[in-house]
Amino acid sequence: MRLVIVTGLSGAGKSTALKMLEDDGYFCVDNLPIPLVRKFVSLMSGSQEEDIQNAAIGIDARSGRALEELAEVLDRVESEGQKFEILFLDAEDRVLVKRYKESRRSHPLAMRGRVDDGIRLERQKMEFLKERADYIIDTTHLLTRELKKELDNIFVDNGRFCNMVISVLSFGFKYGIPEDADLVFDVRFLPNPYYVDELRPLTGMDDGVFDYVMDNQVARDFATRLVDMVEFLIPNYAREGKTSLVIAVGCTGGKHRSVTLARVLYNKLVESREYGVRLEHRDIGKDALLKK
Repeated sequence: MRLVIVTGLSGAGKSTALKMLEDDGYFCVDNLPIPLVRKFVSLMSGSQEEDIQNAAIGIDARSGRALEELAEVLDRVESEGQKFEILFLDAEDRVLVKRYKESRRSHPLAMRGRVDDGIRLERQKMEFLKERADYIIDTTHLLTRELKKELDNIFVDNGRFCNMVISVLSFGFKYGIPEDADLVFDVRFLPNPYYVDELRPLTGMDDGVFDYVMDNQVARDFATRLVDMVEFLIPNYAREGKTSLVIAVGCTGGKHRSVTLARVLYNKLVESREYGVRLEHRDIGKDALLKK
């Protein structure tokens, strides 16, 4: 039996992950009392049900003081010969606060205080699980379908996994630099399709614009060196425990050059299949909206 402990910060997507695992054939139990974990594992291990080959247990801060006993419980489960994996879901504080405000739910550890205080306390209580986790997925920038893809890769396809999700983001400087960017690259030195009448209404997603931007040695050299530098940096960030990296590529309006170079970088990173990679064009349609 493959046993997965699904845990993490409240609002990071634990319940969604459990539903996804359930859809993949896992027998899932959420918020199981800590004293019952060993009993549940024993029952699942000895089950004769052919339909139950994999199981997942959802555990989080709702366990209260009993959470402190979990480390000892897991040690005993391990000593009894049952292997398990820990999936820890995390997200940036600002995103967790936003999700709680949108759902209009109170944080389980905030009592009647601020959500920020509840998140801070929860991080302290859950740190031992994060340190012990086999997989850490940062959902700050993940769409639901992207989380599904990551979970399927790990728990269905048994693929390789690195605790790093990379977001390649194109943007326009005139709309501001993305606040969450870890690395920012300015490509405004490249030829601008905006000044070509037939290319102006198009974007870097169109072949005409893409070919125009990349049809010069400077752009090709920059793309090669950008990929080399990013591929050098990523494993070093991962080694330091970073689980989310936002690489922002900007031009004036975020429509032509930045989109083109972001596509080039994304396609190269996807080829490696070593990290979770997503592509987003933040400002690609803003010019058209402003002109209406």
